[in-house]
Amino acid sequence: MKVVAFNRTQQGTGASRRLRNAGQTPGIIYGGAEAPQLIALDGNALFHALKKEAFHGSVLDLEIEGKTQQVLLRDFQMHAYKQLVLHADFQRVDASKPIHTKVTLHFVNAEISPAVKLSSAVISHVANELEVACLPGKLPEFIEVDLSKLEAGQSIHVNDLTLPEGVTALTHGQNLTLVTTSIPRGVASAEAAAE
Repeated sequence: MKVVAFNRTQQGTGASRRLRNAGQTPGIIYGGAEAPQLIALDGNALFHALKKEAFHGSVLDLEIEGKTQQVLLRDFQMHAYKQLVLHADFQRVDASKPIHTKVTLHFVNAEISPAVKLSSAVISHVANELEVACLPGKLPEFIEVDLSKLEAGQSIHVNDLTLPEGVTALTHGQNLTLVTTSIPRGVASAEAAAE
């Protein structure tokens, strides 16, 4: 995805307020060998881009005055009740160095899993994203978690996932639980009464 930004020279609360009143959002780019750079982005375009999942989970091409650099969205602040982005932070990425970031999990085939079809179990998502390390070119937009073989009482852990080539999960030695299943109390007591 491509993002267009502009250099900004003024900083501080007053300068940021004037930018927002003019329909722009203040931001910063940091990381890499260069010094941090203050930028301004089109506030409306940024607000709508933040609604797209790909904007959060992919390497972006940020263009400033004709020069393009690759960045990751690292953080952003929203106004408490207005549809307004207050600030955005981007980190420069080097194509030859691995990056650490969080990738969204997509859960598929829950409705055809034996846990739901045969046992009327409830599937609970323990985690919605996974921290990974990979080269910027290998960064997946999302990681798919297939629930089609999930039985009642079972759970899916990080080690059960098939990660894309070149992507490793950062779990710090733990086999984190991603999905659990449980049979609701009413269903379990009805089955016991039927027996």
